[in-house]
Amino acid sequence: MKKNERTIVDGVEALETTLARIREAQKIFATYTQEQVDEIFKAAAIAANQARIPLAKMAVEETGMGIVEDKVIKNNYAAEYIYNAYKDTKTCGVLEEDKAFGIKKIADPIGVIGAVIPTTNPTSTAIFKTLIALKTRNAIIISPHPRAKNSTIAAAKIVLDAAVKAGAPEGIIEWIDVPSLEMTNMLMKESDIILATGGPGMVKAAYSSGKPALGVGAGNTPAIIDNTADIVLAVSSIIHSKTFDNGMICASEQSVIVHKDIYDEVKNEFINRGCYFLNKEETEKVRKTIIINGALNAKIVGQSACKIAQLAGVTVPAGSKILIGEVESVDLSEEFAHEKLSPVLAMYKANDISEAFDKAEVLVADGGYGHTSSIYLNATTEQEKINEFGRRMKTCRILVNTPSSHGGIGDLYNFKLAPSLTLGCGSWGGNSVSENVGVKHLINIKTVAERRENMLWFRAPEKIYIKKGCLPVALDELKNVMGKKRAFIVTDSFLYKNGYTKPIDDKLDEMGIVHETFFNVEPDPTLASAKTGAQLMSNFQPDCIIALGGGSAMDAAKIMWVLYEHPEVDFMDMAMRFMDIRKRVYTFPKMGEKAYFIAIPTSAGTGSEVTPFAVITDETSGVKYPLADYQLLPNMAIVDTDFHMSAPKGLTAASGIDAVSHALEAIASVMATDYTDGLALKALQTIFEYLPRAYNDGLNDVEAREKMANAATMAGMAFANAFLGVCHSMAHKLGAFHHIPHGVANALMLEEVLRFNSSETPVKMGSFSQYDHPHTLARYAMVADALNLGGKTDEEKLENLIKAVNDLKKTVGIKETIKDYVADEKDFLDRLDAMVEQAFDDQCTGANPRYPLMSEIKQMYLNAYYGDKHFTEVEMPNTVVAEPADDKRNFKQPYRRAKSGLNKN
Repeated sequence: MKKNERTIVDGVEALETTLARIREAQKIFATYTQEQVDEIFKAAAIAANQARIPLAKMAVEETGMGIVEDKVIKNNYAAEYIYNAYKDTKTCGVLEEDKAFGIKKIADPIGVIGAVIPTTNPTSTAIFKTLIALKTRNAIIISPHPRAKNSTIAAAKIVLDAAVKAGAPEGIIEWIDVPSLEMTNMLMKESDIILATGGPGMVKAAYSSGKPALGVGAGNTPAIIDNTADIVLAVSSIIHSKTFDNGMICASEQSVIVHKDIYDEVKNEFINRGCYFLNKEETEKVRKTIIINGALNAKIVGQSACKIAQLAGVTVPAGSKILIGEVESVDLSEEFAHEKLSPVLAMYKANDISEAFDKAEVLVADGGYGHTSSIYLNATTEQEKINEFGRRMKTCRILVNTPSSHGGIGDLYNFKLAPSLTLGCGSWGGNSVSENVGVKHLINIKTVAERRENMLWFRAPEKIYIKKGCLPVALDELKNVMGKKRAFIVTDSFLYKNGYTKPIDDKLDEMGIVHETFFNVEPDPTLASAKTGAQLMSNFQPDCIIALGGGSAMDAAKIMWVLYEHPEVDFMDMAMRFMDIRKRVYTFPKMGEKAYFIAIPTSAGTGSEVTPFAVITDETSGVKYPLADYQLLPNMAIVDTDFHMSAPKGLTAASGIDAVSHALEAIASVMATDYTDGLALKALQTIFEYLPRAYNDGLNDVEAREKMANAATMAGMAFANAFLGVCHSMAHKLGAFHHIPHGVANALMLEEVLRFNSSETPVKMGSFSQYDHPHTLARYAMVADALNLGGKTDEEKLENLIKAVNDLKKTVGIKETIKDYVADEKDFLDRLDAMVEQAFDDQCTGANPRYPLMSEIKQMYLNAYYGDKHFTEVEMPNTVVAEPADDKRNFKQPYRRAKSGLNKN
């Protein structure tokens, strides 16, 4: 066998050989510096993050459990949040030193970690454990669950390959190729420490192995809803948590205990949001399905509520989110009182808070000691109840007003609770740690975690100049204030050949500033073009960059700016997706050290002059990447209407509707604030009044052009801070796949997104702490009111808003359907699945108030393509799709439906 050739671990002898080799690798790894370890840790996190979708698909396909889109989140979380939590943690050498007292703490790795991976989270747990091992200079051998071995091994291999490429020793991560109980037991006995995640039997075996073990206990989380609780928040949070990956996170709620004074109101709220209450006969049938021969029925784990009902012989409405059984007993004799690892929930009535605490204590004792408990109440006025709950619950996570699946794993709804996919249960659960696993703990620690909201912001360029003819006055600063000497202008060939750069050239010449122009920016700027421009910049060495044009020129100039100032950056690192811009794995380099960036728009729509975004196309793959980081924010924006006067009708229409979509998506965003609302609403009022004038008589109507320029910039500032949503995600891919102008692509998807987002009972809602329940319908009604569109109810106002948007599109000559622009139906359908997946993975998707399943994105594309011929939901190949709720519940204004030969109804 060659030196670095891997042994296939399929027996005791092979495992012994592998253990000997991995110990040698770990001895080498133990000598690495913090800098070396951090580079390896980062590279591994990036690789795992990039593989989040294929690994999620593989896990669902192999195990038959869970939801692809939710497993994508788990994989993303395991890479991004774990990296963010520990990227600055010192794990090598001297950790602390107090010379006065003569004390020093030195980090030393443990050695070889034996890691048991569960079938419920086969890829995310593997990512989590291998990353922690790398950060601490340990070697790790994984024992996958037999029913999930392929996906677990795939995740481990991705992390290993990236780590070795970044300098880690060969074979620092290993795995058992043919897992068995014998092999797992041997691994636990031969390892230096065990990271055990799995069923109670496996965890008990880890603690009985004679080696130190970090394991977790079973979860049986009770959630109390007090009569002081915000009922909408409580019910929405529980649904959000319990349906996440079909309830497979061990912290998910298993029982709800409701104060009698609000019991009926809570029940109705669950019903209204798509949950199904079982009658007595149905409850008995589901009881027999939950527990079989004294143990949890493996066939229900990670399955949808509808499938579980079918197994039980119960008929429920399509799309039912959770099966809820109203029961009385909290003893183990009641099947609903057990941990169910599926969207099945017990619901109890309590006469007062004391009785609620009593019931919760018994439920925790029934197989959930040490894990997680949850309570919903008024945290401002009811602190004594929180204190009492904390005193009585023998759980290591005590969550307040928080969805327990997301809250328990940490760093999503409380930012001091450590992120982890291995949740210690302390001595109560028979565990050696009482916190979320990340470091070794020898004492039990209780953590009371109240829900908190992220700090938000408002950022804009330091200077924004507006008014017709303001260009020369604004540019005066380059010489008189800043002392700039060399300017590099970025534009496209049309603007250059038609003299748009001349006013800039003349002013720069007047000030004695040397300048050069790059005018080869394409309509969809490519990375290759940006690299060419950056090379010219490097040759010219400007201290000022001036971007002139629409979004394409400004976006290309932003990328050139980065490549000029930091030629060492990797584009794919910059393009890496993130869930939270503050927690992203990749940190953008600091900009402005070499050149001051000025953006001058020539059309009213993109808003790029005031945003931290740039859309660039990888010419090798054809993929359009929206990049986002506040380092990309221009230093100065000059909004001079002189540059807008001759914009052709098509550009005026497309850019104007693009600005409409910017404002509407900023309004709907989970990150919207009072600051962004004001700008977005004013922008919409202005656009609806002045876009038709600019379109019909733009060459002569100065006022309309100026108002549209201001509106586009205001909408840009709104979405620069609130971010965008799924409309732009889908529009980016329409443009990339079918070369539809960006503004037109947004226009084609607007009605579908307005209807999609306005659902009060979405299959999934966005995960952001400020966004506590679905309420986008009311947000759209607010827009309708601002536009004086009329309507007595929010539903009527939504319809009036949709009509107003469609009328505006028609006024400015935008056609109704995608098919009007993409006539080749077969080509559209052949490429649809790829377009859907890329739209789902687009950076803009994360801020959408309704988290879209891929099947829902596909549905919107089909609806927008065919217009009135709306289809029923279509399941994507290789994708597990959560059943959508009934139309009348799922969409306040249902899609119009029609049968089609393409889909059997």
